[in-house]
Amino acid sequence: MSSFLCFSSRSSGYVHPMMHVSEGDNECIFRCSIFKMTEQLKRKFLDQLEFWIGTGPKIFTLLYKITRDGCNATTFHQKCDNQGPTVTVLYNPQGSVYGGYGSASWHSTGANIQDGNAFLFQLKFSGSEKFTKFPVVNGAYGLSGHATYGPNFGGGVDFTTFNGTINHTGGVFTLNGQMKIGTYFNNIGLTSDQINNGTKAVTEMEVYRVIDGEMDIIHWRKTPEWNEKFLETLMEDIVAFKPPREMGLSEVRVLMLGPVGSGKSSFYNTVNSVFKGRISQRARSGKAVHSITTVYTPHVTKSRSGAALNFRLCDTRGLEVTQGLNILECNYLLDGHVPDYYEFNPALPISSETHGFVHQPSFSDKIHCVVFVVDSSSIEDIPPKLVEKIISVQEIINHKGIPQVVLLNKIDLACRKVSASVGNVFKSASIQEAVEKVSTMFGLQFNNIFPVKNYVSEMELEADTSILALLALRQILYLTEDYMEGLQEKMKRVKVSAVKFKQSSEKATDKE
Repeated sequence: MSSFLCFSSRSSGYVHPMMHVSEGDNECIFRCSIFKMTEQLKRKFLDQLEFWIGTGPKIFTLLYKITRDGCNATTFHQKCDNQGPTVTVLYNPQGSVYGGYGSASWHSTGANIQDGNAFLFQLKFSGSEKFTKFPVVNGAYGLSGHATYGPNFGGGVDFTTFNGTINHTGGVFTLNGQMKIGTYFNNIGLTSDQINNGTKAVTEMEVYRVIDGEMDIIHWRKTPEWNEKFLETLMEDIVAFKPPREMGLSEVRVLMLGPVGSGKSSFYNTVNSVFKGRISQRARSGKAVHSITTVYTPHVTKSRSGAALNFRLCDTRGLEVTQGLNILECNYLLDGHVPDYYEFNPALPISSETHGFVHQPSFSDKIHCVVFVVDSSSIEDIPPKLVEKIISVQEIINHKGIPQVVLLNKIDLACRKVSASVGNVFKSASIQEAVEKVSTMFGLQFNNIFPVKNYVSEMELEADTSILALLALRQILYLTEDYMEGLQEKMKRVKVSAVKFKQSSEKATDKE
């Protein structure tokens, strides 16, 4: 399922080149899902609302927005009455998002509106995603249509937004309605404090018209057609990869870092599975409070002929706030000081005195690309302290000039459309939004963020899952190749400079 947003061109001041404007009302109907928006409602939340509504794909049109149109009951009814099904969404300063859905039209007659399909909901609470649906229990009081009130659910008892006019003061609209869910809607055991933080102040309220339909989609990332032939091409490209001979390498090392449970080890298992032609679980993986992986392991992947491929996916302990790898250990890994199969011990960090410590690492011991693995379904749940730690590690990586990318894992948990078919990944607005968020978080280019889904429950290989993993791996290898070429060029320049310096020194000596 997918959700799309349309809104008045008068409100946005922006016209997408793929947009058609109908005559007379300036309503914008978008022919693609990639566009600039003025609404706050995330695509992931639209997918959730669509799922709760439960009658197939929907198009959401922004009708009313209090920061744009003013918080006024008359304006609300002018824009929203007789529009059919609508969704009302409120946002408060505490980071909570909540509201209500009505399948019947709003009106201003002063009577209750029969609606057995209405429901209230919450999408976030105090900054964290929390999907809760509060179904109507008496449809006779689903909505209420009063000229002096804004959106009103549950006969004016369960949830009223405001009445009259509310002015914008101190960055918020302090509404004068109420939330006491439990009379005509089921509160699922929650109090209003657990939905709106016990405050009537909001930073925004929006009302969307909801109609049946699914709009044409333009892929936000272009790839060749996904089929067995493309999968074979990817495998051939990866098998053919070789580091530059001049660097004296037989393989490159790709270090995988990420929070505990993000799927580092499972990504190696996925890649290995593709080349084995069956589901493989060479690397230990699973769910645990602390990192299951404790040993620095440069995993080998072999082609179907049995030959080792020219890269190592280096797995290591997960990143944690207090345990896991520390920043110094990450630096040692990057510089090749950590011996293969070294077991990390949180109580005794590796040092130059540790047995096996590589004091003079060769270039082949060092890391040539860093891959951060992130769970796409819980991006916002990464602890701030861990984000700070990741940024500190990135500063070291940047200083060394090593390329870095992000694998955005578990995309099937972040989008129902992708869960239904991994091949929908580049048509999913929710995944695109997650890629944009991670791109900003890590300070990396959009095309250095690769959505993937690992093999974790499957018993057989699936072409789309394999293609997505190899698309990411091939680009990672291309980045290491670019890195090597850059180093080669730098070495040549340094060598030329050294020769010129030597020649100039010899001429100066001859003159003396």
